Amino acid sequence: MYSLKARVLRIAVAWIVTLIMVLPIYYWVTVSIKRDKDVFVLPPKLFNFQPTADYFKAVLLDISPVQQSIESRGSLGFSGGGMSYMVPRLIDSIIIAVSSTVLVVSIATLAAFALSRLRFRGQHHFVYIVLSTRMLPPVAVAIPLFLTYKSIGLYDTHLGVILAHTMMNIPLAVLLLKSFFDDVPLEIDEAAIIDGATYWQIFRRIILPTMRTGIAATAVLCFIFSWTEFLFVLMLTATKLKTVPVATSAFVTSTGTQWGSLAALGVAALIPAFIFILLVQKNLVRGLTMGSLKQ
Repeated sequence: MYSLKARVLRIAVAWIVTLIMVLPIYYWVTVSIKRDKDVFVLPPKLFNFQPTADYFKAVLLDISPVQQSIESRGSLGFSGGGMSYMVPRLIDSIIIAVSSTVLVVSIATLAAFALSRLRFRGQHHFVYIVLSTRMLPPVAVAIPLFLTYKSIGLYDTHLGVILAHTMMNIPLAVLLLKSFFDDVPLEIDEAAIIDGATYWQIFRRIILPTMRTGIAATAVLCFIFSWTEFLFVLMLTATKLKTVPVATSAFVTSTGTQWGSLAALGVAALIPAFIFILLVQKNLVRGLTMGSLKQ
């Protein structure tokens, strides 16, 4: 049993760590609703400032009167037209991240089950090959992938980016899910085989339901990697689609950085990721800690 002093200390440390983690997010949110004159004030204004929704309206709704009003006040200068209208970019990010996550989890679950439960020649070498592809820097394949996509018609398409993100995330997903499958005792498989079950039935009816937490954790990691990936989207797209990380570069111009617009887009980009994690939060913590304790 913990003493009262130890419990108070643990709670205090937990609050301090929480504040350290939350304060940068809170500050970024305040930048998105501050006026220009309040952004660079020292000491920074964390609470005593007049909020405004001008940046959100300009970035998400492309309301021209707001843009003109901000420009007339000497703001950092919005560009008219489509650069500040970022809702299509958010939609592109959602389509690519969700599609690649579903594809990665579907392929990696089957591959991890085979590597964990089946025995075949060169199995360990195959695992090392999968691991080595994860160690390969993305920039090493960016230019060959660009030339290939240009020749086969996948350049500047959703499918092309989805396949690139799938290729990038599959090694991590396979290795992570394999470790989860390894934690399930082989005696379960043996008992099911004695009862006449096939490996597909074992996978679908026995193993897969017990792996929901691990699959949820893997899906969250794959979604976040796809949601924040920059290099492949920059290299493999032109004008038809842009994800949020690439779209944010439009607010860094030769005349200055549009911090209000950048912060507004960043806050808007947090919402889909937060909703996705919220949907799987029940399984996320259990999945991330699966296998940490052995009986």
